[in-house]
Amino acid sequence: MQSQIIETNNIRLHVLTDGPENGSSVVLLHGFPEFHYGWRKQVPALAAAGFRVIVPDQRGYNLSDKPGKVSAYDVNILAKDIVGLFDHFGIKKAKLAGHDWGAVVAWTVALNHPERLEKLVILNVPHPDVMVDFILNNKAQRKKSWYIFFFQIPLFVEWILSKNNFHNLERMLVGSGRKSTFTADDLTEYKKAWSQPGALTGMLNWYRAVVRRSLKYVLQRRDIPPRRVTPPTLMLWGKRDAALSHEMVEPSIKLCESGQAVLYEKATHWVQHDEADEVNKRLIDFLR
Repeated sequence: MQSQIIETNNIRLHVLTDGPENGSSVVLLHGFPEFHYGWRKQVPALAAAGFRVIVPDQRGYNLSDKPGKVSAYDVNILAKDIVGLFDHFGIKKAKLAGHDWGAVVAWTVALNHPERLEKLVILNVPHPDVMVDFILNNKAQRKKSWYIFFFQIPLFVEWILSKNNFHNLERMLVGSGRKSTFTADDLTEYKKAWSQPGALTGMLNWYRAVVRRSLKYVLQRRDIPPRRVTPPTLMLWGKRDAALSHEMVEPSIKLCESGQAVLYEKATHWVQHDEADEVNKRLIDFLR
């Protein structure tokens, strides 16, 4: 893979690319607490299928810029980072896939900039309006989302997660997957990324910004219907997700003009790792 730093939306993102330069472009967005490495099992398959694969470290992560203010991580700003990425690579209409927080950004690009998307792939994250509804009205989902509220505590959370060589963050990551989801070598790579100056706070600021936005959203959109998604959408979901209920899949698909969902009975939140071969096949078939 080729590594480069690009400028977009007044920040610099570290971006890796692979596959033929004249291939159809696919942009992959990672989530928390991963970085571009979170797509390590998809990039070779997509490149071999003829796609030009573009994988950024999103703002706050690894080698990309890490603004200090929480407001710099508002999801609408994060979406503009990706639209600027499209512009840099000359992509008029993108094929975009996102997992976890990357999926939140991907949904937001589809909602705010639908004219820039050809196809959308979402892994284990509901439509943003569905997520807000479930946290407000579903006790079981609120219980699963406890960590979002814990992450709001500045400095203390950084200390808890980083002490003893990121022992607690490693435990959260490993504990949310299968025994085989993350290897020792994988954890070494993640810890290198988490150790970058300002990275842990940057990563956590995504959660801090979204709580602020969600409060405004509830007040402003209480009586407004959920937003609809127009680009063709594929949702892939591991049903053994410890943090997000698969009950949110159906209402999310209902908000898509052209949507389909595939659920994996034995996969966790880390579906692209747990069911890599099947996920790769679905990605290639849908994106073609």
